[in-house]
Amino acid sequence: MAFITTTDFSPRMRAQIDRFFASLGQGFNAYLEARTRRDQIERLQMLSDAQLAEMGISRDRIVHHVFRDRLAL
Repeated sequence: MAFITTTDFSPRMRAQIDRFFASLGQGFNAYLEARTRRDQIERLQMLSDAQLAEMGISRDRIVHHVFRDRLAL
């Protein structure tokens, strides 16, 4: 025997559900971006000063380099 249930949400309820999942997605995207940038900073910190110089980065500018698209530094 099969049971089929349909739920018809009101437009207001659908909008609230949409907002919930949109905010959840935005938070998840922000987390992933922050984690990716943190990983990039850690990888650059592990390089020697000579390796960083070859890339045109000084150690004190690693964070600026990683966030250059956000901070316009």
